[in-house]
Amino acid sequence: MQRKLGLMATSATSLLLKGKDVVIYSKCLPIEHPSIFKDVTRGKTALYVCMSEEHLDKVGFKIATIMAYAEPSSITILTMDGSPHCTQLHTIAEQARRITGIDAKIVHLVVEKGALVEISSQAVYLSRHLSKIDALLRDYAKKSL
Repeated sequence: MQRKLGLMATSATSLLLKGKDVVIYSKCLPIEHPSIFKDVTRGKTALYVCMSEEHLDKVGFKIATIMAYAEPSSITILTMDGSPHCTQLHTIAEQARRITGIDAKIVHLVVEKGALVEISSQAVYLSRHLSKIDALLRDYAKKSL
């Protein structure tokens, strides 16, 4: 059985992270979708965080520090879809990559109605810009008519 490791309590220089594939996941996800959680985290270092319990600045600083010091092979963000708190985790991981200038591989996964869905970094970026989303929806509506 995999140990439960909290993102905020794990050292950014831990050998558990150095050069490894890391999954940062919503704390509630293993309870709500245990089989998806097991499949995604198998063979990887998994760290939990609850964005309704932690401030996104602290989480972002931690992720940036992990990128800089542990140099993980990849970081997978695994959350529930539709949760405003969970959306922050995807956004802050992308922001940490931009701020550090480190070309870290980030994979974004969400669970929607029991199905695992991969989300592009571009979609995460757009989720921060409501005006751009609105323009895309307006264009889509015009083309659908």
